[in-house]
Amino acid sequence: MDAPDAVFFPDRRAPASHLLLEQLPSYQSLLYRRKSSSSGSTRRRGRQPSINSGKWAEQKPVHSGEELKPVRELPKSMQEKRQEKQQRLQQGGALTGWGLWRLNVHRSLKRLKEDGMDVLSSLQLWRTDIHLIEGMFGTGILSYFSFLRFLVLLNFIMFLLMFVFVMLPVIITSHSAHNVTYSSSSNVSVCSEYLGSSRQGLVVFHEHITDLLSGTGFLEHTYLFYGYYKLEFIHSHFTYNLPLAYLLATVTYLLLSLVWIVKRSAAGFKRKLIQDEDRFQSFCNKVFAGWDFCITNENAARLKQSSLLYELKTDLEEERIKRKMANRTRGEKCRIYALRAALNLFVMAVLVACFYCIYMATVFSQWKQAEDQKSSFLLELVVEYLPSIVITLANFITPLIFNLIITFEDYSPAFEIRFTLMRCVFMRLASIGVLLFSLWVQITSCLDCPCGYNHRLYPCWETHVGQEMYKLVIFDFLIIAAVTIFVEFPRKIIVNYCDCGLAKWWGQQEFAIPQNVLEIVYGQTICWIGTFYCPLLPAINTVKYVLVFYLKKVSLVTNCRPSTRPFRASSSNFFFLVVLLIGLALACVPVIVSIAEIRSSRACGPFVSYNTSWEVVPRVVSQLPPGLRSFLHALASEAFAVSFFVITCLGMFYVIALAGAHKRVIEQLRDQLAMVSLHVMMKMASVLSDRFLVISVKQTL
Repeated sequence: MDAPDAVFFPDRRAPASHLLLEQLPSYQSLLYRRKSSSSGSTRRRGRQPSINSGKWAEQKPVHSGEELKPVRELPKSMQEKRQEKQQRLQQGGALTGWGLWRLNVHRSLKRLKEDGMDVLSSLQLWRTDIHLIEGMFGTGILSYFSFLRFLVLLNFIMFLLMFVFVMLPVIITSHSAHNVTYSSSSNVSVCSEYLGSSRQGLVVFHEHITDLLSGTGFLEHTYLFYGYYKLEFIHSHFTYNLPLAYLLATVTYLLLSLVWIVKRSAAGFKRKLIQDEDRFQSFCNKVFAGWDFCITNENAARLKQSSLLYELKTDLEEERIKRKMANRTRGEKCRIYALRAALNLFVMAVLVACFYCIYMATVFSQWKQAEDQKSSFLLELVVEYLPSIVITLANFITPLIFNLIITFEDYSPAFEIRFTLMRCVFMRLASIGVLLFSLWVQITSCLDCPCGYNHRLYPCWETHVGQEMYKLVIFDFLIIAAVTIFVEFPRKIIVNYCDCGLAKWWGQQEFAIPQNVLEIVYGQTICWIGTFYCPLLPAINTVKYVLVFYLKKVSLVTNCRPSTRPFRASSSNFFFLVVLLIGLALACVPVIVSIAEIRSSRACGPFVSYNTSWEVVPRVVSQLPPGLRSFLHALASEAFAVSFFVITCLGMFYVIALAGAHKRVIEQLRDQLAMVSLHVMMKMASVLSDRFLVISVKQTL
């Protein structure tokens, strides 16, 4: 009997795994509810039943050491499930001695693990708030707040790394009697002069505010910035190498961020790959499994209905555009490609103009700060924050231009959203790169510099870069808070209490998920870059994201409504992590260049004794025992690199072949589903025809 018949006849084995069906939201929700109900029933029962009870005998066969699915979740017919249950009962009843003890220990450990997971889930950050948001606005907006919670935890872990391995040894040394060695330079003495920007004499109150917002003055010589850590060795029961710890902590937080992001994005990528594979499956999912059962609010339910309607219209529009693209003549193709090329050239011109403005603003700001002339409080703040202001204006104006241009390029609606967002991502992240490039041009460009960098303007250039990153983080938070308080709240009041046509046309504020995500990814990229120069920046970013969470939550509940353009949780989570991965890749470039290429400051920081920050690694390796040193040199050799590259390529080819095999299996399952649906339709048609025939015969009699 063929595969479709196995669905209707219980004596035939069903397919081993329905990968497509397991990706449906209804199936995932069912598994989640079964898991929750099973953990709750476990807590209520307390002690487990005996091994001969049917409920526990179906958990695992005794002869195997691996966990099996419960009988009710097996893809088998009812008759086969009963046979499987009888086999497990017999195996459970035959246990004695060692096997019985192993089974009881396994169940106890499993129960302990479930209780521990329940405790950890109850201690989860913002658990109640996120459930409230999920019930009111669905899983799309929930994904933004879950992503924000992930960044809070990531920044807190980064802060712990820098605090434990860099700040804590310095704090302990300053409050106890330890033998320490300070970093010192054997080069020209003028390079060791570093007075900082601390103010002398009577300090006006507004100058303290300027120092607090810009990181200068009294904040410059604190634990906040790179230049404060001038220790090289701490001698106690062992010798602690602070420069090596500083460098390894930096590498560790970058690698930890990479591993964590890739791990979180893997599950979303698999689900998105399967969901986006077939348009027919997309229609079925939206019609039969597209409803979000977490919604408990009436307005959110209506918005979800309109969102599903918009998704169906978008899919139909994409199908229409694909058909239109397939029927284009050669002349129409040439015209649309020429128009797209011209518009992309215009986009590039806009980006170049924005980057030039950022570069000139940075140069002008550095030049005015170097003059050291007294000016008014507001003018001094504007000069300090001029690069941040220009970057913010560019990030505000360019999305409006991109949204206008994309309407003339004749793309599908879904591709329009993705392409516009990628342009905005490039603009936001590349603006940080332009700022750093303009700073490094000022730092490294000097004639006849005995120190290897512009010591006259930047005696401790790492601290200066850290101050710029600090100002970007502070200004970004001020902009988010100002927009929420002074734009979104008044807009809500005007729309509710003003009956004029302009207010009705303006409408209620939409909670645009992609734009909000770009804001926090932009801030996280700044944090990744600035942590090397400002070790306390992850702590500042953690506090910033906590405040942003509550600001956005209050604004969402009070002022905003969900966007009319849907953004599904499964695809949005993957998109957020991809953008975050792009930001991490961009952040690694300036950090690696500054560590490996730019000469370290001779007047501050733990790397005074080294030409570059990376030089501490070969110096430490040269002091290791010969065997370990030879092993590390072998790992860094070209032969190992080539071998590792070849093995990696072989593994990649294997994974690609395995993915191709899985894809063929998925296609076969799709064909089987199509055959099953056809078989069902034929049976229904035959049954209906028989019914109509019987009815017609009865009527004639």
